[in-house]
Amino acid sequence: MFRSLTRDAIAAFRGSSLYAKYVVGLSFWFLGTQAASAHVKWFCAYDAAGQPRSLENVLCQDFELLLGLALFCFFSGCLVERTSLGELTARSLNRFTDGLRLHTEEIIRAVCGFFFVSLWAVGGILLTPELKTTSPMVGPLQLAIAAGLLWRRTMPLSAAGIAVLFGLAVRDYGTFHLADYPIFLGLAAYLALTGLQKDLFGIPPLDVVRYATAVTLMWASVEKWAYPEWSFPLLIEHPGMTLGFDSEFYMRAAGMVEFTLAFALAWTPLVRRVAAAMLLGMFVSACFEFGKLDVIGHSAIIVVLIAILSDHQPREADYRAPWLAPAGLCAALTVTLFAYYVGHAATFNTSIL
Repeated sequence: MFRSLTRDAIAAFRGSSLYAKYVVGLSFWFLGTQAASAHVKWFCAYDAAGQPRSLENVLCQDFELLLGLALFCFFSGCLVERTSLGELTARSLNRFTDGLRLHTEEIIRAVCGFFFVSLWAVGGILLTPELKTTSPMVGPLQLAIAAGLLWRRTMPLSAAGIAVLFGLAVRDYGTFHLADYPIFLGLAAYLALTGLQKDLFGIPPLDVVRYATAVTLMWASVEKWAYPEWSFPLLIEHPGMTLGFDSEFYMRAAGMVEFTLAFALAWTPLVRRVAAAMLLGMFVSACFEFGKLDVIGHSAIIVVLIAILSDHQPREADYRAPWLAPAGLCAALTVTLFAYYVGHAATFNTSIL
């Protein structure tokens, strides 16, 4: 049976269309993809309560091909980490990011201040462009959050303000919608813990926001599989992003790239730094493509990625055996897909299959 399956797989691989998809899928790991960075809810119409693509449609042959590529790339990166090449890469990153690492806290505070002042200036927004509000108290609160970031002692107050805005968004848009944005709770935790000079049960503040960022991007990647049609207008408007491939395959690839790099943020020291660098390049390039709204909306996540890239003080406990990488990625993918579809069905009474 195994030999039969192997022969079938080789025959399928030799097919021109599958071979082309293999090549373009692999190229995404080196070139990145702007669609994985642009938040479609900010630019296109969407229906969060609509029926998502069935899991049978999502878990197709293209998905399996892309997952295989993701496992190969991720496992290869983990193998390289503790070799001389990995050490050379780490030293090179250290030289490039030393100055940033020494001022991580100040950079995060400055960019978060810019973010909340920008929200106040635009007006009518809670935390991200699609979270609209008419409350007259939100603008002053955003200014107060920005002002509190000027001094370390008042950073916990700014963190409390972010939590209030997040709570208002949950009230107005629901828990499932705000599952897109746990990064804001992570930022609030970072600011509070840094201001108080404390850890969270032994977890450093930067690691708290790192994990929150990983969960945010993994969750967002599922939307690219569940609702690829939301992004189709963007791909029509920016046809160069698809590299000449059909929109369906492109969105599956974009989701897989984003999910794998997001999971890598929660993995070992060099792997997460390289993943942060790749995501950073994707988010910054998307800002040039999509303009001012994207700059403001993604400034918080960009500064967190810079902080992760600059962090080169790993603990021995941060390292894991490379063979755990594929199992970890598959487990995270399974849990995230399950949580998304079950949560959506429970919230909006839609079908899972």
